[in-house]
Amino acid sequence: MKGNMLKHGFYTLLLTQALGLGSAQAAPDMVVVGYGGAGQKAQDVAFFQPFSKVDQSKLIQTEYNGEMARIKVMVDTGNVDWDVVQIEGPDLLRGCDEGMYERLDWTQLGHAKALIPDAAQECGSAALVWSVAIAYDTDKLAQAPTSWADFWDVKKIPGKRGLRKRAVYNLEFALLADGVKVEDVYTVLVTPEGVNRAFAKLTELKPYIQWWEAGAQPPQWLMAGDVVMTSTYSGRIASAAQAGSHVQLVWPGSLYGMDYWAIIKGSKHVDQAKRFIDFANQPDAQVKYVQQIPYGPTNTAAAAQLDDQLAQWVPTAPQNLKGALSMNVGFWVDHGEELEERFNAWSSK
Repeated sequence: MKGNMLKHGFYTLLLTQALGLGSAQAAPDMVVVGYGGAGQKAQDVAFFQPFSKVDQSKLIQTEYNGEMARIKVMVDTGNVDWDVVQIEGPDLLRGCDEGMYERLDWTQLGHAKALIPDAAQECGSAALVWSVAIAYDTDKLAQAPTSWADFWDVKKIPGKRGLRKRAVYNLEFALLADGVKVEDVYTVLVTPEGVNRAFAKLTELKPYIQWWEAGAQPPQWLMAGDVVMTSTYSGRIASAAQAGSHVQLVWPGSLYGMDYWAIIKGSKHVDQAKRFIDFANQPDAQVKYVQQIPYGPTNTAAAAQLDDQLAQWVPTAPQNLKGALSMNVGFWVDHGEELEERFNAWSSK
């Protein structure tokens, strides 16, 4: 669902390269950008192909790892060759304030009233509800973890752990591992002492961490035996389980939030992009998507249509929300850049 903010030096390099393109032309067809892997394959089946057929238009799909600097270069130089991008909540709100995305008129877009709270944003429309949780292979781990405290306990469960190489998620998980209650995580994390506490807890585990940067890596590493357990996007593990792998999720202590569709400022296909967002918000399309990969739908009518077998893997199922933590998007908008910089410095030592 996702990658690091790039360093300022690399942004300068990207800017120089973009300026050198001069009057580069936008792609003749709308370009939709996602995070690749099983999630994007599901989007192709549920959204991209059906939309193109209904709309009688073409789209090109590509993928990225959440690099906001790349989008900023496009907007700053006017060389916008992407149109619709899948993006995380904090990056959406920050980019919206910076003028990187088109504003959406929800009086004109359909289905707004049918969406779950916070799905309809000024610059984005929620694409899915994701969850990051602990995953393990039941064939390779005799003693199942039940919490982030277990994840940190290398004496109880020896072996490598997988964590995403970003501050976001990991600081929350570190505090949960250190005994902070779910409801108190952001109250603690908003203080300098809380941030220090989270980094100190991460330092304890650092020798045992294998960092992942792409969502496809955690299930691959589990099945290969490279790690004994890992943080992961729930949908990736659900897909692996449905394909026959004996992998399982630990829902208590999971963190959930939303990814969004956003239209990059300067897109040459704004009207088509808005029609795509409208199509992606339709309940039938969302049910088809969840059937491909069990992330949570954002249309309440779609959620009501899911059968019990499928709902067990969906982050928004009532049983999976027990003990789960809702991402505080505002916290990461306010503090994300500084914390990611500190995390990058810490992880490189």
